[in-house]
Amino acid sequence: MVLAGATLVGAPRAADARDQDELRRDEVRRAVENGEIHSLTDILSTLRGKLPGEVAGVEIEHEGSRWLYEFRIVDSQGRLFEVYVDARSGEIERIKEK
Repeated sequence: MVLAGATLVGAPRAADARDQDELRRDEVRRAVENGEIHSLTDILSTLRGKLPGEVAGVEIEHEGSRWLYEFRIVDSQGRLFEVYVDARSGEIERIKEK
């Protein structure tokens, strides 16, 4: 019984995950407001016509001192790609097929 309780205590709670999501949103919002990175809307405008298909999903990651947008793209043949874009410059860093 004690072991089960210890497992539950160590497990992340849904509220903790929501708190982390909110902190990340605030961090991204501040970076955009401070001009450190471009907004998703600006990045999408810049990339129009340069992506190998339609956007199916997007995440933003903070790697070291850099922010990267990670787009999941599906082309007309149903292939899935990950496209990494520098959030500061708007330049496509790499495209990899999944």
